[in-house]
Amino acid sequence: MTDHLTRALRTARIVPVIRHPATTIAETACHLLAQEGARVLEITMTVPDANGLLQRLGATHPDVILGAGTVLDAAQAQAAIASGAQFVVSPCWCDTVAAACRAAQIPYLPGAMTPGEVLHHAQAGARVVKVFPADAAGGPGFLRALRAVFPDIALMPTGGITPGNAADYLAAGALCVGMGGNLLPAAALEAGDEATARDLIRAALNGAG
Repeated sequence: MTDHLTRALRTARIVPVIRHPATTIAETACHLLAQEGARVLEITMTVPDANGLLQRLGATHPDVILGAGTVLDAAQAQAAIASGAQFVVSPCWCDTVAAACRAAQIPYLPGAMTPGEVLHHAQAGARVVKVFPADAAGGPGFLRALRAVFPDIALMPTGGITPGNAADYLAAGALCVGMGGNLLPAAALEAGDEATARDLIRAALNGAG
């Protein structure tokens, strides 16, 4: 699954990271993103009923690869995997999450902010390392520096990625980018304006891709 996921991430280029305090808003965003061509989605565990959302999305969009994000302990990882998560993401390395993913043979994408963390995570078995928070860490220039010393480690910058700078990260060597609030049109969705939300999502995916 890891090699399949890596190929899918490279093809997707943009991974929407779904984070919203209302499950209905998050779910509508996921449907619109899938309809507009997103083939990888990361559902954060901060979304209420995130596991239920994973189950429903898996039934509705079987062609979309679903991941669980902001996973901080083994119980969260196990529940997300049981709900259909095909990969697990954390903001940092978590031993118990890594163990749960190994046991389930599910790819683990831990977050790193320093070169030492990137190397540790790769040596510990992560085939893709999330660089987080990418913007605060130094942006595309920092990613380019990481790629210079770690050319064989796949990196997924997340945090502060926008449709306007995503191409810069990809040009700097990112396998793909994770994009959250700058891709999810919360205001339009909260107002019930799905048409505008769809237009914004389409523009963001096309503009960043």
